[in-house]
Formats: sequence, C-alpha cells, structure tokens
Amino acid sequence: MTSFGDLLGPQPVLLTGDDDAESDLLNGVEPAAVAAAHPTASIAWAYLAEAALEQGLAPREDGVADPDVAKVIEGYAFARTGYHRGLDQLRRHGWKGFGPVPWSHEPNRGFLRAVGALARAAAAIGETDENLRCLDLLNDSDPRAVEELGLA
Repeated sequence: MTSFGDLLGPQPVLLTGDDDAESDLLNGVEPAAVAAAHPTASIAWAYLAEAALEQGLAPREDGVADPDVAKVIEGYAFARTGYHRGLDQLRRHGWKGFGPVPWSHEPNRGFLRAVGALARAAAAIGETDENLRCLDLLNDSDPRAVEELGLA
C-alpha cells in the first residue's frame, strides 16, 4: 500500500535531491550562483522564483497591490525551469506522470516549490489554465504541498 492509501496506485517517488546545492542555499550562497553551479537542482530555481515573485507581487508603499510584471515574469521563468528540471529528475526515478510525490520527503520540495511558484506566477498574469494545472499537479502529488505552500 502506498503512503497515500491507494492500493493500486504507484509507490511514492522519493527524489535523491542535490546535497551540494541544498547545503549552499542553507549556507547563504546566492541562489543565482547555486543555480549556475547546479543547474539541475530544482530547489535553486524555486528559491529564485520565490524571491522574484515576492518582489513582483509586493504591495506598493500605499498598500495597493500593483504587480511588477517584469519581476513576475522573471519568477515565472525561474519556476518553469525548476519545474522542468524536477520533471526530468522524477522521470529518472520512475515517475510516469502521475502518483505521489510526498512533501514530507525533503528532496521532493524543490520540485514542489517550483510548481507552487509557477502556479502563483501564472495566476498573477492571468494564465488561469496553467495555474489550475499546477494546482492539480500539486494536489495529485501531495495535497499537503498545497497547504504548505499557502495555495489552499
């Protein structure tokens, strides 16, 4: 039985992660430098996407939400890169396009965070279909990811 209770479903995918990239990020190395040194590490791209979206979606000084579209698009591009790098890694671990990718397994979080950032960026530019696909992917991977990423 899988950890998600589906007797017939695939076993959860547990990515191996990128210890060097994760260590660099935890030790304060600039995410862009980490992405350049470890371009296959979804976690580095997720950091970059989240930072760009935080800047792009921050309220103005007067409190009015006024997105910086260039920063949102930058975040979108970083998130899409992290998403695709994560898909590559998932496929190498036997993922067939569906099945659990548990949030509880730390190395999975780079991919899941990139998908969450892509969902936020897509919503910010009005790309509703992409936003919904990302939310569906997160829910299919692990419903807890949606909650942990503040997308519930």
